[in-house]
Amino acid sequence: MYAGDVTPGGPSDVRELAALTIRKCSVGSMDNNAYLLTSTATGAQLLIDAAADAPRLTALLSEGTGSLDLVVTTHQHHDHVQALAEVVAATGARTAAGAEDADALPVPVDDRLAQGDRVRFGDITLDVLHLRGHTPGSVALAYADPGGHTHLFTGDSLFPGGVGNTKSAGQDFDALIADVSDRVFDVYDDQTWVYPGHGGDTTLGAERPHLPKWRARGW
Repeated sequence: MYAGDVTPGGPSDVRELAALTIRKCSVGSMDNNAYLLTSTATGAQLLIDAAADAPRLTALLSEGTGSLDLVVTTHQHHDHVQALAEVVAATGARTAAGAEDADALPVPVDDRLAQGDRVRFGDITLDVLHLRGHTPGSVALAYADPGGHTHLFTGDSLFPGGVGNTKSAGQDFDALIADVSDRVFDVYDDQTWVYPGHGGDTTLGAERPHLPKWRARGW
């Protein structure tokens, strides 16, 4: 059974859906999560956040079909891009990131993403959510499982217990809580599974009752 509990350099946790396999591993000193999505029908693969430890990410790719079609970077922060250049050079994969963060990445970005865009690999389609506040171009990706609930990959914009950090220069709590409320909680139901950029997973149902507390405390 998938639980979403992983440790840096440790084994992947695997979730098998009808049309998609999700593999989660942790890399680097900041316990960054990387997610490999593999199409059941075509074998096409998408990696979310080539954060660190390129050899571990290469091993992750080999747990699927080995090839890599696309790397999506959820946001520009250094701990989420440390292995990006090495992974792209080794695989020839295309790259995607939020438009406002793209120029800060260590590789050219092929696809600049905005709210309402869709990312496709093989027969799989992911919806793009632009969640401003942690960085200007932070994005989340939503997969609507035809036979189940939505799977939402949120980067550092939403975690168990709150939204991402907004205490540093250039960050904006009001923007982030507004986007997370309007573009996540107002759109997706309580069964939606949340895969964050660090640590364990959660669901929107587990977090929804705490939104007023987050707004009141300002983080």
